[in-house]
Amino acid sequence: MSVSIAPTETITSLSLVPELDEEPSEQPSELELLKASCIVRQTPVSVTLGGPSICVLTLGIVLAIHFLDSFLAEAVVSIVPVALLIHNDYNNFLSLGPGGTPATIQGYIRITCLRMLSLRDPFTAPEPDPNRLPKAGVLSAQVLPYRAGPRPVVAGIAPQRQLDQHGSRRCYVALRRAMERLSAQNPTKFGTERSCLEKHGLALFARHPLQTNCQGEICHVHDSDHSMHMSLHPDDIKEILQKGWGQRHPLAWKGKYIQMPVAQEFVMVYAPRDDMELDIVCKIISAAIWYTLAEDVKMSLK
Repeated sequence: MSVSIAPTETITSLSLVPELDEEPSEQPSELELLKASCIVRQTPVSVTLGGPSICVLTLGIVLAIHFLDSFLAEAVVSIVPVALLIHNDYNNFLSLGPGGTPATIQGYIRITCLRMLSLRDPFTAPEPDPNRLPKAGVLSAQVLPYRAGPRPVVAGIAPQRQLDQHGSRRCYVALRRAMERLSAQNPTKFGTERSCLEKHGLALFARHPLQTNCQGEICHVHDSDHSMHMSLHPDDIKEILQKGWGQRHPLAWKGKYIQMPVAQEFVMVYAPRDDMELDIVCKIISAAIWYTLAEDVKMSLK
């Protein structure tokens, strides 16, 4: 007999590139970055019982009903599948890889509680704040094209990861190099370091940010799935949502009495799959720079 229960969350098995350590000299080489790979699979709760196992299980249920109080017997029988579901969900959380939440039982409990506060619709942009600068976004004026194909499957909160369509590793390396080049060319405005939000992966920082999002972090790229997180003006969020280039983070909303761990303008941008998409992603990062600094700075691939 085989019993399968749909998973609470899709899991990812990751072969990660080395993380950015404290010293810039310890950053991974380009060859090591190109070795990054993502193996995606879904693991539902699955229980397979043979003949002897079925006999033992049946005998256990009969004995529990016979010798235990009916309420206690029901509780014992019910707790087994619940425990299996929790165990599977915990493994799914761990398998998303390293992120902003510690891969511990305490971290899992925190994420489980935060799920109840998740956005129901991650594809509707937030309303702009008329009292916040800059007043408008920049992407609508650039005629952003539609992203080809369906959206990738995304799971998790912290970490939030793209489970398929991981894109080109060559594009991933080119994106990292573009971020580092921008920082080197404008050292008084930008810097690159390990992400303040994710605690992993390379991030681009503004030294004098207008929007103080975790020490001025503009964006960060994930070593595992090659997707990105950044903050954008609501106008630009609306543009990338409509054109299929990303989605809002599950906790990116503003409550009257609840302080969320990320800003409502925090979004995931999908991993670039080719040179054309890489060029679009650079334009989106330039829009994130605009929102953080209120300055028109273009991120170039050359």
